[in-house]
Amino acid sequence: METTILFAPLIGSLICGFGWKLIGQPAAQWIATGFLFLAALLSWVVFLTFDGPTEHIQILRFIESGSLSTDWSIRMDRLTAIMLIVVTTVSSLVHLYSFGYMAHDENFSDAEQYRARFFAYLSFFTFAMLMLVTSDNLVQMFFGWEGVGVASYLLIGFYYKKPSANAAAIKAFVVNRVGDFGFTLGIFALFMLTDSIRFDDIFAAAPDLAEETISFLWTDWNAANLIAFLLFVGAMGKSAQLFLHTWLPDAMEGPTPVSALIHAATMVTAGVFLVCRMSPLMEFAPQAMTFVTVIGATTAFFAATVGLVQTDIKRVIAYSTCSQLGYMFVAAGVGMYSAAMFHLFTHAFFKAMLFLGAGSVIHAMHHEQDMNNYGGLRKKIPYTFAAMMIGTLAITGVGIPLTHIGFAGFLSKDAIIESAWGGGSMYGFWLLVIAAAMTSFYSWRLIFLTFHGKPRGDKQTHAHAHESPMTMLIPLGVLALGAIFSGMVWYGSFFGSTEKMASFYDIPLAEMAEGGDTHAEGADQAHTTAEGEHGADADAGHGDGHHASFGGAPGEGALYFGPENKVLDAAHEAPVWVKVSPFIAMLIGLVMAMWFYIWNPSLPARLAAHQQPLYQFLLNKWYFDELYDAIFVRPAKALGRFLWKRGDGNVIDGTLNGIAMGIIPWFTRLAGRAQSGYIFTYAFAMVIGIAVLVTWMTMTGGSN
Repeated sequence: METTILFAPLIGSLICGFGWKLIGQPAAQWIATGFLFLAALLSWVVFLTFDGPTEHIQILRFIESGSLSTDWSIRMDRLTAIMLIVVTTVSSLVHLYSFGYMAHDENFSDAEQYRARFFAYLSFFTFAMLMLVTSDNLVQMFFGWEGVGVASYLLIGFYYKKPSANAAAIKAFVVNRVGDFGFTLGIFALFMLTDSIRFDDIFAAAPDLAEETISFLWTDWNAANLIAFLLFVGAMGKSAQLFLHTWLPDAMEGPTPVSALIHAATMVTAGVFLVCRMSPLMEFAPQAMTFVTVIGATTAFFAATVGLVQTDIKRVIAYSTCSQLGYMFVAAGVGMYSAAMFHLFTHAFFKAMLFLGAGSVIHAMHHEQDMNNYGGLRKKIPYTFAAMMIGTLAITGVGIPLTHIGFAGFLSKDAIIESAWGGGSMYGFWLLVIAAAMTSFYSWRLIFLTFHGKPRGDKQTHAHAHESPMTMLIPLGVLALGAIFSGMVWYGSFFGSTEKMASFYDIPLAEMAEGGDTHAEGADQAHTTAEGEHGADADAGHGDGHHASFGGAPGEGALYFGPENKVLDAAHEAPVWVKVSPFIAMLIGLVMAMWFYIWNPSLPARLAAHQQPLYQFLLNKWYFDELYDAIFVRPAKALGRFLWKRGDGNVIDGTLNGIAMGIIPWFTRLAGRAQSGYIFTYAFAMVIGIAVLVTWMTMTGGSN
């Protein structure tokens, strides 16, 4: 079953990409989509039925050289099962959605055949992502990692006639390769120290790595911290964290289904998955994980500030994605990997729905993306409005405080903020709370500017606005179910009691007796029942003098929590004001958005005029693009121009031209004079040659 899930998208991609001329574009599209829905169905079966230790499913022998052995095999555990449903569910719905969205694309003429190629790229992207998340070693993961990069380049630049699309594709490709360089260094270091790139071997060696030092850049470093840092650099590029984030907003140049696929559930989550997969190593790298926390929190804050002033509907959601990824890394950084995966899981549903909902708005408004030209669309596209409202309620965190009742983002985002508090990162806690208020503001701002008020912009466009076809609305309805219920249904598994989480991830338990004696239990002891309520989770094991904690060796479960990791208990025991702070932040953002765009619509323009420097600072995304252009792009261009004109032009071309135009003709003329046709001339040349030969033999002894 797992093998079918992995290869179904690849088969669909090949048929759609190379066989569409034989079977026609519509048939090719349906075949590719059918294979994706098959993969999604089987993924849900695996997710709902998987209950046991890690499985290794070998596909074929891959690279073997010396001690390096990289079998292509599937690592099947709870972490893999989560990623399977995230990737295949969103991808299959994106395939179905694309039937309507890509039916008549203004970027191509009627005579051009583009839809089969688009579906082939989508399916290939999905296969590469599945190869990444099912990997059982780092080399296999790297192949999937780079495959996703190639597919994203093709999808972002799909509108190849647009210079901006080509530039965005190149930007994404280059920035991700910068991060991947750090990733490869981490792989090399692990192989050098452990003589293996298999996860099981690396996890087993993780405690020893914490005691070793490694020389890098003329300095000695703790091996675990350095490797964890290098791996995170790769995650920074893929998951668009601060300093390597600049590609993500520009990736909006691709079609909206591409935006949903890349930004919501697949490519950008690969970095979070990497950090969580490597939790047995990360637990022994506290300094590196502090860095992860700081970068994640700063990214969440930065992206939220930029999202406040953006007017392109897709870019607002893109910066929202960047911000939410920061949340996930904060959770992973403080050691609450399950909370990071929880938000990754719920985020896939509501963020994909927001992107596809935005695509439905763009489709209705004839590809207009500026929210300043929207307004009053609530009655024109009621189903799209309902979906966008559900997505907004989910991402802003609407629910009943101090309960487990609420939309998906209410539960997963609160879990991360409580984890930041429990992990002792006040920097992360406060920046996430502030980012939550700003997220609420720009999310409701999007709703108010798009669906409420009077129509703005072109009157003809508004007059012809219409609801999207069913192929676009059905995915919105399915994703809406996830945005509403996924948090409530799976809260206990991702952030409930220790026993419940241990059962879900197959983590062995260590039973701590009242007197402090400890005895390790087997993995089967993890499969116990726990109370479903938050308060009960917090009290579990305290009332009877016993306290359950995670146990086992690194790599025994899908996730690893070290003996000193008490973040889950601390998060459950957080004060009430900590637990309600995200809800209060949401209310502040909602009230501010209503004040700005419902009660006093002239206020935003006046505030922007009075605070022009700040407005321009945010509008220009903290000037990161300009800064990178000055530091990296222009010097690189100048160096390239110098090497081209001085090196290639003057040195290489000049030398070759000089030889061709000067020296060679001189020797030609000299040879012409020597070839006189007289015997004595040739006899003289022979004598000279014999004299040189005899001299050489005399000096060298004749035998050397």
